[in-house]
Amino acid sequence: MKNILISLFFVFGFTLVLNAQQEHQYTQWMYNKLGYNPAYAGSSFNPCITGLYRNQWLGLEGAPQTQALSFDMPLSNDRVGIGINLYRNSIGITDLISLDGAYAYRFQLGNGYLGLGVQASLRYWSQDYSDPRLSSTVPIAQDVAIQDGEVNKYVPDFGAGLYYSTERFYFGVSMPRFLNNKIDFDDTDFEISTETQHGFLMAGYKIKLKENLDLLPQLLMKYAANAPFDVDLNVSLLIQDKYSAGVSYRLGGSETDSVGESIDVLLGAQFTNNVFAGVSWDFTLSEIKDFNDGTLEIVLRYCFEQSEGDEFQNPRFF
Repeated sequence: MKNILISLFFVFGFTLVLNAQQEHQYTQWMYNKLGYNPAYAGSSFNPCITGLYRNQWLGLEGAPQTQALSFDMPLSNDRVGIGINLYRNSIGITDLISLDGAYAYRFQLGNGYLGLGVQASLRYWSQDYSDPRLSSTVPIAQDVAIQDGEVNKYVPDFGAGLYYSTERFYFGVSMPRFLNNKIDFDDTDFEISTETQHGFLMAGYKIKLKENLDLLPQLLMKYAANAPFDVDLNVSLLIQDKYSAGVSYRLGGSETDSVGESIDVLLGAQFTNNVFAGVSWDFTLSEIKDFNDGTLEIVLRYCFEQSEGDEFQNPRFF
């Protein structure tokens, strides 16, 4: 178990000069698009708050955990959208807390709306080298990247994106972080680990099968330089415009494993005009499957009516 923990620590915590996937990942990303694309702000036409909890690779000590909270709302006759993301990622001895502020300007284009968005971020990185799980394994005195005790630092960043949506289709591209911030804790000028740019492309289409039954194919493509190309492919059924049931396939995995990262099952329900809840379970396909029991994710969203008498526009999916 200790060897697994240390491997995770080096792969995700430092990235060792090589770039890797550093951004959070969600199985139910389609219900928290603001977490990937600032241009989504205000697209639901209602003020909405979304909470998400992800416990990855259950049963594996030091595995990733994510807690996320986002809020967005339209302004100026739905032309402007603003939003906030607050999330915490932890893995091994590493914690990352990030606060994003998003602004989007939206205008009508064809049958839908095109949003252009920007965001500013402040990220707090911390690592606890006094963790007893490292004491007998990591040669602290021989590695300048490893400090004593708990260390932390703040790094700023900014990003941009665009998002287009109609009643049946959406498409978005974004790069939430532009800067290559130095995120190691070495006191010298030697660069051990940096943040790297991540690009995202998302798309989805609502296909009418029959009355009260729709098919929703969706995808999220993720790219980072010198990291494996990653894609989430999802197909869901929307029943009575209230209940959803779907399955996702995450490509990912590793260079030596072509099967992929996971197969995911998703269930969701719009209990009222205001309240949506969803749950998902990831079945791991990669080599790490023998060391964990899967991944649990829960999402809860509440949307407010703007004012008494205003038409409530359903923000369930697009």
